[in-house]
Amino acid sequence: MPMTEQMSTKYDPQSIEKGRYDWWVDKKFFEAKPESGKTPYTIVIPPPNVTGKLHLGHAWDTTLQDIMTRMKRMQGFDALWLPGMDHAGIATQAKVEGKLKEEGRSRYDLGREAFLEESWKWKDQYAGHIREQWAKLGLGLDYSRERFTLDAGLSDAVREVFVKLYEKKLIYRGKYIINWDPATKTAISDIEVIYKDVQGAFYHMRYPLADGSGHIEIATTRPETMLGDTAVAVHPKDERYQHLIGKKVILPIIGREMEIVADDYVDMEFGSGAVKITPAHDPNDFEIGNRHNLERVLIMHEDGTMNENAGKYEGLDRFECRKQIVKDLQDLDVLFKIEEHMHSVGHSERSGAVVEPYLSTQWFVDMKPLAAASVEAQKNETGVNFVPDRFEKTYLHWMENIRDWCISRQLWWGHQIPAWYHNETGEIYVGHEAPADAENWTQDEDVLDTWFSSALWPFSTLGWPKENDDLSRYYPTDALVTGYDIINFWVSRMIFQALEFTGEKPFKDVLIHGLVRDAEGRKMSKSLGNGVDPMDVISQYGADSLRYFLATASSPGQDLRYSNDKVESVWNFANKIWNASRFALMNMEGMTYDQIDLSGKKSVADSWILTRLNETIEQVTDLAERYEFGEVGRSLYNFIWDDFCDWYIEMAKLPLYGEDEEAKKMTRSVLAYVLDNTMRLLHPFMPFITEEIWQNLPHEGESITIAAWPTVDGSLTDQSQSSSMKLLMDVIRSVRTIRAEVQSPMSKKVPLTISAKDAGTHAVLEANAAYIERFCNPETLTIGQNIEAPDKSMSAVVSGAELFMPLEGLIDIDAELARLQKELEKWAKEVKLVSGKLSNERFVSKAPEAVVAEERAKQADYVEKHATVEKRIEELQNL
Repeated sequence: MPMTEQMSTKYDPQSIEKGRYDWWVDKKFFEAKPESGKTPYTIVIPPPNVTGKLHLGHAWDTTLQDIMTRMKRMQGFDALWLPGMDHAGIATQAKVEGKLKEEGRSRYDLGREAFLEESWKWKDQYAGHIREQWAKLGLGLDYSRERFTLDAGLSDAVREVFVKLYEKKLIYRGKYIINWDPATKTAISDIEVIYKDVQGAFYHMRYPLADGSGHIEIATTRPETMLGDTAVAVHPKDERYQHLIGKKVILPIIGREMEIVADDYVDMEFGSGAVKITPAHDPNDFEIGNRHNLERVLIMHEDGTMNENAGKYEGLDRFECRKQIVKDLQDLDVLFKIEEHMHSVGHSERSGAVVEPYLSTQWFVDMKPLAAASVEAQKNETGVNFVPDRFEKTYLHWMENIRDWCISRQLWWGHQIPAWYHNETGEIYVGHEAPADAENWTQDEDVLDTWFSSALWPFSTLGWPKENDDLSRYYPTDALVTGYDIINFWVSRMIFQALEFTGEKPFKDVLIHGLVRDAEGRKMSKSLGNGVDPMDVISQYGADSLRYFLATASSPGQDLRYSNDKVESVWNFANKIWNASRFALMNMEGMTYDQIDLSGKKSVADSWILTRLNETIEQVTDLAERYEFGEVGRSLYNFIWDDFCDWYIEMAKLPLYGEDEEAKKMTRSVLAYVLDNTMRLLHPFMPFITEEIWQNLPHEGESITIAAWPTVDGSLTDQSQSSSMKLLMDVIRSVRTIRAEVQSPMSKKVPLTISAKDAGTHAVLEANAAYIERFCNPETLTIGQNIEAPDKSMSAVVSGAELFMPLEGLIDIDAELARLQKELEKWAKEVKLVSGKLSNERFVSKAPEAVVAEERAKQADYVEKHATVEKRIEELQNL
């Protein structure tokens, strides 16, 4: 069967992509092969949350990784791209609890074990959805090594790390102020808090002195927290309050007596210079409370409602309490001023709820020693290579200013903390398993922060802490690809955990990309309704179009603006490739791979395209190694669309449709060779269409996924012939430009004279006159040296030659002058009208600024067009 009969007459991504991924996976093309003896290359996928659909950011992130691993596999590496998913503690538990709520049940109705069973069912269902999306994107993942952050091996790694850090006193338990999410009722870490500017107020109050001698003024943005006040603080050097230090004030409404303390933390210049101290609900107040041995009064339940310590406000939501207490304080004449104030308020990254600073007993990691070791490694140049390197500063700033990490979460779904408390003594035991007399001990009910397990991802997925062949072969990994928004969340944690537990950095390079934004540069969000589902894009344009756009539309570290028009333009590019390939295949007449022969005589076009292919191979390989995928895309696009499709294929038609059989054979060989190499260069970006075309080409091997990466064949580079081809292209372009300027169609035959400046150029033009005749369509073609310019002709200068086309043959000069004169009058009229409007002071002063600006732009445009036509008339009159 002829090869083209296996290819559709139309580029249809849906039919091309259907079934192809299953074939790749079934054939195990993506599986790492440690027995191969090849140099290993490893990437572990940033594990998506098991809770839901992949978004465009995931598609971008994973496309880049797929490009890198496909390229390395083709370059002869034993490439391992290890897949997996994150259990996403807070998010998954919220989803499962939401499902139970719809059924009229809660997790407490089920109990811990039954609830976890429901969570595992959820995981199994949604993990399948994610794999389906990976398949749609064409991701070359090694499913034989797929991991999950709660699987047995990773759980062993988590316990090992917890126990070791605890034994080194780098994990501790204590009562501190933490970030509390009242919606999910769990602690969250500092970097899970998103700060948003919110319109609030400063509430100015007078706290009366206990001795009745007056009052002290304070201000707060959270008046409800005054119910937990246990002191008022002033600066020890503030002369206004020297006489009050040590005295007592009365807390309004509650009636609690509180001491006025002196503390250097207080800013004398801010507000009244006196601040209320709420040790259980503010991290700075907590520290002040410790210094002055103040009572800690917790006034809220975990869900953000007021507790018994809030007195008559017990049971109210914290914000409802704020409204009520403001009213009561005004009635008591305690609150004397409310001042509007825009301030930054922390919100939970997980639930969106306003975060409450909350006194709670939690588990923490002492970060300073771990961070210091990471910073030292980076400064000694043994650390990770950030691409772009400016993100190293982001990483170092975070590590050098790090706070202890709160790692306990009040959830059931996750790694339960491996700590047990003695039922009688309260003694703490930390270990891999429960103590021998387990009946006397109770395990901590909390689980670890999801980031605790994902911080171990590069080595726990390879079997650590057990020594094994995969770990020794594929670790450290070669690269990590991720967005700049989780450098602090995840990248930093992987680095310090890897250095601490493996003694090596987890990856050599970390390629940082930006965020996907809409066409207007806005962040995609549900509230704006501008989100895009990558699966919808694939359904419309195919995976290859989406992948190529995502990979090539941005530089490392920069945000990417998404638009359907840009994806559609890539579809047009793919369609161009498809049609060019069909043309080539139709003219190969059943050629087999062993019939490709480039040893014979080549035309100037043959030598040029082979030289350009070598240049493109070199450029693409170098740029891809440097992660400059946007530049790779431009190089491939220019070569495929401009050089191969628009120039070489058109020139190839001369020998293909001619009588010279040797020239035909050479052209077929060049077409086959160039297409084969081009498809392999393009394959990591567009895996589906390249596999389909390659399977129809003369080729060696079972799949393009395991075909060799193209390399430069120096014997096929001919710069002399390439220069000759560029001369021909310049001549052809110049003729087309002249014809376009005077609106003379290419179908109209016109005399063409070319004057070469030297014998070498003359010889090239004479030898390739057939190309000039084919693409310039001259009535007569004259090629010589130092020819005088004919009268009344259009001319153009190219490198080494000048060409002339008689104007009389191109246009009717008198008719063209008449046409141009009418056009000149038209633009003169437009200039007069708009200038008159702009000279009207009333219009300029009364019209909206945008309208005036639009009229000024019109004026400039009309003046420029009038001048252009005027110049053209002058040129024609002077001929």
